[in-house]
Formats: sequence, C-alpha cells, structure tokens
Amino acid sequence: MTMPDDRLTTLEIRAAEQEKTIEELSGQIAEQWKVIERMERKLAALTDQFLALEEQAAPDVPVTKPPHW
Repeated sequence: MTMPDDRLTTLEIRAAEQEKTIEELSGQIAEQWKVIERMERKLAALTDQFLALEEQAAPDVPVTKPPHW
C-alpha cells in the first residue's frame, strides 16, 4: 500500500497536469473563437456584396394593371 505522502504527490502531479491541459484547451478555444469571428465578418461582407449585386441585376418591373382590368 502506498504511503500518504506518495498519494499526495500523485494527486499534486495529476492536478498540475490537469491545469496544464485546461490552459492548453483554453488557448485553443480562444484561437478558434478568433477564426469564427473572422469568418462571421467575411460572411457579413459577402452577404452585403451579394445583396448589392442582386439589387443591380434585378430589372425594374413596372407596376401596371393586368390586361383584364
């Protein structure tokens, strides 16, 4: 059976490893969030461009009554 000091050391090592892992994951999430924000800005810009082009390409349809009126 392990001694209490050995168990404490093992727990401290695990806690340190988990803390390192959490910091790494936090960094990765922060990087991914930056990528997502960039992609959202690009999508908004493309949407604006598409809507502008769609307005330019749409012919002006005259508002007239149908012939049967």
